[in-house]
Amino acid sequence: MKLRALNNKILCHYIEKGQQVSAGGIVLPDDDNSEGGIRPRWLQVYSVGPDVKGITEGQWVMVEHGRWTHGMTMRNEDNEEFTVWAAEEESILLVADEEPNVERSTSSA
Repeated sequence: MKLRALNNKILCHYIEKGQQVSAGGIVLPDDDNSEGGIRPRWLQVYSVGPDVKGITEGQWVMVEHGRWTHGMTMRNEDNEEFTVWAAEEESILLVADEEPNVERSTSSA
Protein backbone atom coordinates (compact mmCIF):
# COMPACT_ATOMS: atom_id res chain seq x y z
CA MET A 1 0.00 0.00 0.00
CA LYS A 2 1.35 3.42 -0.98
CA LEU A 3 0.34 6.18 1.41
CA ARG A 4 -0.32 9.69 0.11
CA ALA A 5 -0.07 12.85 2.17
CA LEU A 6 -3.01 15.26 1.95
CA ASN A 7 -3.18 19.06 1.85
CA ASN A 8 -0.17 20.66 3.58
CA LYS A 9 1.00 17.45 5.28
CA ILE A 10 4.34 15.71 4.85
CA LEU A 11 4.77 12.00 5.58
CA CYS A 12 8.24 10.88 6.60
CA HIS A 13 9.63 7.36 6.92
CA TYR A 14 12.84 7.91 8.84
CA ILE A 15 13.56 10.03 11.91
CA GLU A 16 17.07 10.89 13.04
CA LYS A 17 17.88 9.44 16.45
CA GLY A 18 20.85 9.39 18.78
CA GLN A 19 22.70 11.96 20.81
CA GLN A 20 24.30 14.81 18.92
CA VAL A 21 27.29 16.96 19.72
CA SER A 22 27.10 20.63 18.75
CA ALA A 23 30.03 22.40 17.09
CA GLY A 24 30.87 23.84 20.53
CA GLY A 25 30.95 20.37 22.12
CA ILE A 26 27.55 20.48 23.82
CA VAL A 27 25.89 17.05 24.01
CA LEU A 28 22.26 17.11 22.85
CA PRO A 29 20.54 14.00 24.29
CA ASP A 30 18.10 11.81 22.36
CA ASP A 31 15.54 11.64 25.20
CA ASP A 32 12.43 13.52 24.05
CA ASN A 33 10.87 12.99 27.47
CA SER A 34 13.28 15.35 29.18
CA GLU A 35 14.08 19.01 28.68
CA GLY A 36 17.57 18.06 27.46
CA GLY A 37 16.15 15.99 24.60
CA ILE A 38 14.09 18.82 23.18
CA ARG A 39 15.53 19.64 19.77
CA PRO A 40 14.53 19.60 16.11
CA ARG A 41 15.02 16.35 14.16
CA TRP A 42 15.84 15.37 10.60
CA LEU A 43 13.21 13.23 8.88
CA GLN A 44 13.26 11.76 5.37
CA VAL A 45 10.26 12.64 3.22
CA TYR A 46 8.08 9.74 2.07
CA SER A 47 5.16 11.68 0.55
CA VAL A 48 4.09 15.34 0.27
CA GLY A 49 0.59 16.75 0.05
CA PRO A 50 -0.51 18.70 -3.04
CA ASP A 51 -0.39 22.06 -1.19
CA VAL A 52 3.27 21.66 -0.14
CA LYS A 53 5.70 23.70 -2.24
CA GLY A 54 9.47 23.27 -2.49
CA ILE A 55 9.70 19.84 -0.82
CA THR A 56 9.79 16.53 -2.70
CA GLU A 57 9.85 12.83 -1.84
CA GLY A 58 13.27 11.57 -0.78
CA GLN A 59 14.50 14.89 0.57
CA TRP A 60 15.41 15.42 4.23
CA VAL A 61 13.59 17.99 6.36
CA MET A 62 14.43 19.37 9.77
CA VAL A 63 11.21 19.62 11.79
CA GLU A 64 10.68 21.75 14.89
CA HIS A 65 10.74 19.71 18.10
CA GLY A 66 7.48 17.94 18.83
CA ARG A 67 5.87 19.01 15.56
CA TRP A 68 5.66 15.47 14.20
CA THR A 69 3.13 12.77 15.08
CA HIS A 70 3.79 9.54 16.91
CA GLY A 71 5.12 6.96 14.48
CA MET A 72 2.65 4.58 12.89
CA THR A 73 3.90 1.17 11.72
CA MET A 74 2.75 0.16 8.23
CA ARG A 75 3.57 -2.55 5.69
CA ASN A 76 4.71 -1.78 2.15
CA GLU A 77 3.96 -3.65 -1.10
CA ASP A 78 6.66 -6.22 -0.22
CA ASN A 79 5.07 -6.82 3.22
CA GLU A 80 8.03 -5.12 4.97
CA GLU A 81 7.30 -3.05 8.05
CA PHE A 82 8.17 0.64 8.11
CA THR A 83 7.17 3.57 10.30
CA VAL A 84 5.74 6.88 9.12
CA TRP A 85 5.47 10.21 10.91
CA ALA A 86 3.44 13.20 9.74
CA ALA A 87 4.43 16.86 9.94
CA GLU A 88 2.99 20.09 8.59
CA GLU A 89 4.77 22.31 6.10
CA GLU A 90 4.95 25.26 8.51
CA SER A 91 6.97 23.11 10.98
CA ILE A 92 9.84 22.63 8.50
CA LEU A 93 13.01 24.55 9.40
CA LEU A 94 15.45 23.25 6.75
CA VAL A 95 15.44 21.08 3.62
CA ALA A 96 18.34 19.00 2.26
CA ASP A 97 18.62 16.88 -0.89
CA GLU A 98 21.01 14.42 0.79
CA GLU A 99 21.09 12.85 4.24
CA PRO A 100 22.57 15.47 6.58
CA ASN A 101 25.91 14.61 8.14
CA VAL A 102 24.90 14.90 11.79
CA GLU A 103 27.68 14.47 14.32
CA ARG A 104 26.52 12.00 16.95
CA SER A 105 27.97 11.30 20.36
CA THR A 106 29.02 7.73 21.07
CA SER A 107 29.15 8.23 24.82
CA SER A 108 26.20 7.66 27.12
CA ALA A 109 26.79 10.92 29.03
